[in-house]
Amino acid sequence: MACMEEERHMNGLDEIEVTKKTGEEPLVSSGEEPSVRLSDFWSWANSDLVNNVARGVLAEFLVAHALGIVGEFRVEWDDKDLQDKDGTKIEVKSAAYVQSWEQRKHSPIRFDIAPKEGVDTATNETDNGPHRSCDIYVFCLLHRKHEDIDPLNMGHWKFYVVKTCTLNEKLGYQKTMALSTLEKFVKPVSYDKLPSTYRSIKIKNR
Repeated sequence: MACMEEERHMNGLDEIEVTKKTGEEPLVSSGEEPSVRLSDFWSWANSDLVNNVARGVLAEFLVAHALGIVGEFRVEWDDKDLQDKDGTKIEVKSAAYVQSWEQRKHSPIRFDIAPKEGVDTATNETDNGPHRSCDIYVFCLLHRKHEDIDPLNMGHWKFYVVKTCTLNEKLGYQKTMALSTLEKFVKPVSYDKLPSTYRSIKIKNR
């Protein structure tokens, strides 16, 4: 038994098993009746949906929900943002003209498309050299009207679905892409049209 424990220690720490939370989980304090719930933390930490970090995670959720592949929970350090039921890997990128802070003008729209060296969380193996590991990219753009911007309104989003091989062919190892470049080879679609557009692109990707 001691030898087994020693071997486990030498091999490092096991992956922590994550369970999906409901928001009703209490913050536990010894000797006190729980009065604060996990949902209180979520509300405190993520109410600003326009900021870059929260908006990016929300964009992933919107795409996953539209495509019917939400899954149990989001995996932070995977080599893909989403994976379809047939194994298709999807990278989701978001951008917005309007930020949470005061601005003199709208932000220029550029998307990160840099090839990266990722880690497959299923195997814990690192990719061999930087590359674009996903099969399809979905670029999500939040609209530019400052006075009524609402990331929860699907009418305020545009979506661009692109095969990774198209990015590789047209842009090579380029690290970022301007909106004007993206719109040279793909047209935006609404949230309602995202599933059918994705299916069409996926069929052409085979």
